[in-house]
Parts: sequence; structure tokens; C-alpha cells
Amino acid sequence: MGARVTMTSRRLALALGLMATFTGWVQAADLMDEVRSRGALRVAVEGTYAPFNFKDPKTGQMTGYDIDVARLVADRLGVRPQFVPLEWSAVLPAVASGKVDVAISQVVITPERKRTFDFSTPYTYSSFQLIVRANERANYLSLADLKGRTVGVRQGSVFEQLVETVPGIEVKRYPAAPENLQDLAFGRIDAVLDMSLMVAYLVKTSQLPVKAGPRVGKVESVGVAMRKGDPQLREAVDDILEQARADGSLRTISMKWFGIDASAAP
Repeated sequence: MGARVTMTSRRLALALGLMATFTGWVQAADLMDEVRSRGALRVAVEGTYAPFNFKDPKTGQMTGYDIDVARLVADRLGVRPQFVPLEWSAVLPAVASGKVDVAISQVVITPERKRTFDFSTPYTYSSFQLIVRANERANYLSLADLKGRTVGVRQGSVFEQLVETVPGIEVKRYPAAPENLQDLAFGRIDAVLDMSLMVAYLVKTSQLPVKAGPRVGKVESVGVAMRKGDPQLREAVDDILEQARADGSLRTISMKWFGIDASAAP
């Protein structure tokens, strides 16, 4: 009797394992099928984060580096991009809940995030950089030099996490990038921490009295964020990005917005 029970248990376990595997395949296929059936890839973006994703003031349409990358991915998938603007703190939760299919909004790939989400191959490489007022006389060389000062960051961002590791800095959190930059210009905070690619664009195009500060930390990788368990979509996005890198499409988009190829690993 004991041997029969053991054999039955093993067969049951094997059957359950096969069912789980099959279910995983179905789920993966379902999302890909759903995207194609819908004819649209739902893309979470912050929508206020120039030059990555923001509304063109002349046309009211979404534009930016991330937007161009999203259009490329959707086009090569054979669907249209459907942009879903959200506050930064809601971008990844929207992916996790299934409200959107992907996030293409400068999502830095971190070990912590990889435990919860799948990421595509990187499509951007950038370091972090401080932004200070144009008339700032203090010579900040690192975050440590800002002890006793106030630094603005986007709520729920990797910038927030990094600043919180430095004792003595007061952290002020914002739902979107424009608000912290305005507070910086008006002297309500002493610095902002963000992407170096954004800083270069901002200093060149903005009317705000700000300037670039020192770069902080290592170069980070940015990828398309997706729910776990959808390998067909992830592999399709990976293939598209690698092909776009090989044929020069990613470089063209990057040169358009930054004047450098930020899609290539340093």
C-alpha cells in the first residue's frame, strides 16, 4: 500500500508540474495573443519627463526618446502603441497589475526590480547626475557634500533610494520631474538628482536658471519592464531591440534626442 501511495503521489506531482508548465505556456501565449488581437501595445510612461517622454506643447501628442523607442517596438510587433501616462510611482504597479503590458519610461534595471519584473535587453545607458541652480557657489563633488542640504527626487525612484543612503541629506519627494526643477529654481531645495541624459537636455533647452552638477555613481542600464511569466513577449521585445541596435535604428533615435549614442554600452 505504501509503495502504491508513493507512486500515486509521484504521478500526481508530475501531472501538477506538467499542468503548471502548460498553464505558464498558455499565459505567455495569451498575453502575446492579446496584444496582437487588441492591435495595440499598452505602454506606461510618465508623460512629463523630457526628453524621454512628454507632451509636445505644439501638437499635444506624446513625444521623446522613450516614445520613439516604444513606437519602434510596437511597429515591429505589428501593432500600434497605446500610451498610458502615469505618475512615476504608479508606472511599475500598473505593469504588475496588468493595467499596461510594458513600461517604457526610463526604468533602471536593478536587482530588486528584477525579482518582481522581467526586463528586456537594455536600450539606454546613463549615469545619475546632480542639477543645481545656475548661481550656486558651493562646489558639490558628490552626494556627501550635500549633507545638511535638501535634495529633490521623484517619489519611488532609484534616485530617492540612492539619496536616502547618505546620512544628513533631507530628501524631498515629488510625483513628477517638472515640480522638483521648479522648486530648485525658486530656491526651495538645493539640488535635484536625475539621469545625466536628462540633465544635458535640460541645461540646453530649459529657461530655468539651473546647471549640471557632478555625476554620481556608475553607469546604469535601462530596459523595457514587463510582468514575469510572459516569455514570448519578452523574447519578442529583446529580438526587436537587438535588431534595432544592429541596424542602427536605436542609435538614430538616440542621436536625435541626445546627440550621442546612449543605446550602446559604454
